[in-house]
Amino acid sequence: MVSGDGGQLYTIEGVAAGLIMIMTAYLVVNATSVYTAGDTHINDMQLEVLGSDALKMMGTPANTTMNSIDNSTLRTIIESNDGNKFNATFFPLINNRTLQEPDRFIQYTASYTYRYGVDSVNSTFITSSRNLTGGEHTVRATKWVVVNKQLPGDSMERDRAVLVEVLMWRD
Repeated sequence: MVSGDGGQLYTIEGVAAGLIMIMTAYLVVNATSVYTAGDTHINDMQLEVLGSDALKMMGTPANTTMNSIDNSTLRTIIESNDGNKFNATFFPLINNRTLQEPDRFIQYTASYTYRYGVDSVNSTFITSSRNLTGGEHTVRATKWVVVNKQLPGDSMERDRAVLVEVLMWRD
């Protein structure tokens, strides 16, 4: 045991060493904190791009010449309300892989929305690969399509823009 002024020096040195250790531990813990990775939404972005690309492919006419423009697959599907053709075209595009087996984990539901009258909007279901249950984490892919059709709530057939919307998710 040390008496006198020498004991105070050891006490101050001990307190200072303790503070240094506490500050070091604080800095180490804060420097090594685990943060959420920035790539958590990359899967969502890839799925959205996949859906947008598939809709663009379906919305591009197969043949265009100076005198005529063929209808795109997407326009034909909406004009004829052919959900089976949409499924037969869209599902292989989004579930295609370089492996032999297709990727059957990507599901979707498709609809199109149009406006009629002054302030009326209607949404029409096209088809789906599986029904939504409410627990899925969906992403949205959309494409505007010009169709020549008489839509419900309108009196005549004419060119109009409809918004095709596909909600996609992975099972």
